[in-house]
Order: sequence, then structure tokens, then C-alpha cells
Amino acid sequence: MATKLWDKGIEPDKMIEEYTVGNDRELDMRLAKYDVEGSKAHIRMLESIGLLTSEELGILLGGLDRIAAEIEEGNFHIEDDVEDIHSQVELMLTRELGDVGKKIHSGRSRNDQILVDIKLFMRDEIWDIASAVAALSDKLLALSDKYRNVLMPGYTHLQIAMPSSFGLWFGAYAETLADDLQLLAAAYHIADQNPLGSAAGYGSSFPLDRTMTTRLLGFADLHYNVVAAQMSRGKTERATAYAVASIASTIGRFAMDACLFMNQNFGFISLPPQFTTGSSIMPHKQNPDVFEIMRGKCNRLQAVPNEISLLTTNLPIGYHRDLQLLKDIIFPATEELKRTVAMCDFMLGHIKVRTDILDDPKYDTLFTVEDVNRMTLSGVPFREAYKRIGLAVKDGEYKPTRKVHHTHEGSIGNLCNDKIRQKIKSVMEQFGEH
Repeated sequence: MATKLWDKGIEPDKMIEEYTVGNDRELDMRLAKYDVEGSKAHIRMLESIGLLTSEELGILLGGLDRIAAEIEEGNFHIEDDVEDIHSQVELMLTRELGDVGKKIHSGRSRNDQILVDIKLFMRDEIWDIASAVAALSDKLLALSDKYRNVLMPGYTHLQIAMPSSFGLWFGAYAETLADDLQLLAAAYHIADQNPLGSAAGYGSSFPLDRTMTTRLLGFADLHYNVVAAQMSRGKTERATAYAVASIASTIGRFAMDACLFMNQNFGFISLPPQFTTGSSIMPHKQNPDVFEIMRGKCNRLQAVPNEISLLTTNLPIGYHRDLQLLKDIIFPATEELKRTVAMCDFMLGHIKVRTDILDDPKYDTLFTVEDVNRMTLSGVPFREAYKRIGLAVKDGEYKPTRKVHHTHEGSIGNLCNDKIRQKIKSVMEQFGEH
């Protein structure tokens, strides 16, 4: 049986242990490689301040390299009677290397160790999400360019309003994702700070070189105040959750549009049959199940910030075991979002756009604003032109010109997709060289 890192000769009750550990072992597997990275940086720093000899450093680095190889090969696991990833790594080093393995924890606590692991992990997760969202934006902009001249109805209050285009529709979601990326970049910057050396939240009497570990781990900066470092537990998770929720809101809204526009009463877009599902009783059905599930998943993801907020609200200063539960919230959320972004990107590659939508006479009134503006440009006062067109519609005498001439920035005739691409590029540059 493995000995607890905090063992003092008293074995905890089994029921207590199972309840407090929960599913941490499973969740911690995602942190394994980061725990090894953090430990490597920590022991290099310990050697630089004289707490390890150069020989001991070499032995420990060799042991950690072997653990890292096991992780990479998929052969690493956390034993059933081991609490967490930190305990497993230290246990393996001690079994292999003896007393030198026991020196690895000098000057740190599991509190700052888990903080380092999570921040390193979240940096990579955030970057992966950002890259996927940027790619999704590019896909949307490519579709916007392709269908820039294909008109479709625009709606307000779900009532026919003004002419829109598939160029506008696809491009709108691309630019909205650019805003979502800004939130993701903010979360990345919060994660990109080194808490190592804060120990249990009150520092250490060892002369730790925290600047050195910051450099070795590639963090942009330190969490300088050791209490603030501990208080950052939950900050990265909450910031990421808000970004996740924002992206989910955008994709969920697109999924709703897709469901609506695939409805036969609209019929604006369609999918190949193999991308839809059927009915067990109605042989004609081709249901947009992917977009429906996408909408549901996105709605659920928008609850994540609230869940984290409720978990972390009103906690006093210092570490509390409540914070362990953050992993159980944010880890599945980021994974679900990555799958959802990937699926949305995949589905976009197969959407078929209808090109003759506005030929239907029911869309005649879409052009009333165009005709009001045309009369106004010819010298008729705007309010008089508005009245004339309104009365013509009322009396059933309105005949649209069906011409659209929009030139201003962001309009049907001037999508400014290159500007949107630059927006996305500028946000991605905020992540630096990840």
C-alpha cells in the first residue's frame, strides 16, 4: 500500500478517503505530463540554491524522464490507493531512486504543485480551443466569400425584414467568434503566470528562485504575492469558463439558425442525407439531429461559469478542498467545447445553400426599405417616401424593384471580410509563441 504524502501513522477511514478523493485520479491523468514538467523545473531550481547536488539532480531528472516516457506511451497510471498525480510521481521516484526521491518536494506544497499543473494544462487547452475557433472562423469567412452574392431574407422579430445574404450570415458568425477569442485570450493571460514557490500559500523559508522556475516553465510572469498565487485557484478556471460559454453561445445560435433554415417552410439550406437522421415511423424525415445536439450542448456549456461561481463564492482566504471540484467542472467543459467546435467545422463543409430563395413572391416586402431609400435619393422626403411605400403595401399595390445596392462597410456589397480576418489574426497574436 502506498504511503500518503501527509502520512503521520494514522490511516484514514476508507469511506472518508473515497469521498474526498472522488474521481481525482481519473481527472489527474490529464495533468500527468504537466506535473512532471513542473517537477523538473522545481528540482533544477533546488539544485541552483544548493538543496540538491548536481548528481542528485541528474538522478531525479533521469527518473522523471522515464515517467514522462511512460505517460507519452500511455503506460502510466495512478494506483488505486494513491491520492493524486503528485503522490504517484513522488512514489514512483522513491521506489526507484530511494531517499533521493524524497527530496523532490522540498520548498513546495501540493497546493502550488496543482496550481502549476492546472495553469500549464489550461494554457494548452485554451490555445487548442483558440486555434480551433480561429479555424472555424476561417471556414465561415470562406463560405461568406463564396456566397457573398446569394441573397436571403433578413428577419427581425422572426418577421420578414430586409434583404440579407449568405455572405452576411456566415461572416456575422465569423466576426462574433473574433470577439469570443478576445475573452479566450484574457483567460490565457491569467493562466500564464507562475504560482510555483507559493507553497501552501504563505511561501517558504528556503531561498527559492521563483524567477528561475518562471523562465524554465515558459510563463510570461509570476504570481508575485504568494497569497495571491493561492487565491488564483479558480480564477483561471472561471475566466476560461466565461470564454467557453461565450463561444458556446455563438455556436449554439448558429446551430439554431441551421435548424430553422433547414425547416421546409424556410428551405434556405440543406445537408446530404448521410448527415441527417430519420424517423422510425415517418419515412420522409431528414432531421437536423447534429445541430440540435450541438444547440443542447452549447446551452449546457453556458451554465459552466455559474457552476464555478457558486463553487468558489464566499470562500475565505487560503486553500480549501472545495477547489478540488473545479477540475470536475472545467476539464469536461473544455473537452466538450473542442468536440463541438470540430463538429461545427465539419458540418460547415457539407452545407448546401439555396440560391433562388427571393424568387418567391412572399419575400416581395423585403425590398420596401430599398425602395424608400431610392425615392429619398431622388428627392422625396424620407417620411413621405416611407408613407407612400407603406400605403402601397397596405393596398396590395406594392411592386418591388428587387435591386439591392449597399456599399457601406459591413453591408451586403462590402462585407469587409479581410478586416475580420485581420481582427482574428490580431487576437491570435496575443497568445504569443505558444
